[in-house]
Amino acid sequence: MVTQVYAQEAAAPAEEHAQDAAHGATDTHADPTADTHATTEAHGGEHDSGVFPPFDPATFPSQLLWLAITFGALYVLMSKVALPRIGSILENRKSIVDADLAAADASRQKTDAAIAAYESALANARSKAQGIANETRDKIQADLASKRSAVEADLSSKVAEAETRIAATKRDALTHVDEIATETAQTVVGQIIGDVSADSVRAAVAKASKE
Repeated sequence: MVTQVYAQEAAAPAEEHAQDAAHGATDTHADPTADTHATTEAHGGEHDSGVFPPFDPATFPSQLLWLAITFGALYVLMSKVALPRIGSILENRKSIVDADLAAADASRQKTDAAIAAYESALANARSKAQGIANETRDKIQADLASKRSAVEADLSSKVAEAETRIAATKRDALTHVDEIATETAQTVVGQIIGDVSADSVRAAVAKASKE
């Protein structure tokens, strides 16, 4: 009995395998493109890993190759075309800027020299004007002092002469006062009482002048 059971168990897988083979043969004859679809799906499954291609490790070698080629081409382009033109432009601008700065510095130096010369000339002119003004003032003051002295001397002499004439006139007047008074008194008395002697009138006037 045990032997028969083992024999039946061993025969069952064989029968199942035979049935699967027959079924596969039937399917193959029924759809000839089934193997092609299966193969295509298998290869597609191998390549479609679900990762973004740039991040797919399988594409790294080709990416590195194209990166090196692109970098080399860009480097050659920049070193042979762009950088020389940029360098020439920068050098030209630098030369223009240096020339402008040199011209500006030369203009500044000329301006400073002109300002210094102007200030020096102005200081000299001021000094000369001050000297001329002082000299003119001194001359005017000396001339005025001389004229004032002359005028004062003339006035002093004229005043002295006037005083002398006044004193002389006063003395003359005082000398003739008695005579004038005598003559006047004699005339007045003569008109009143008649003729009077000059001696009596002179004595009366002298007496009156003394009182």
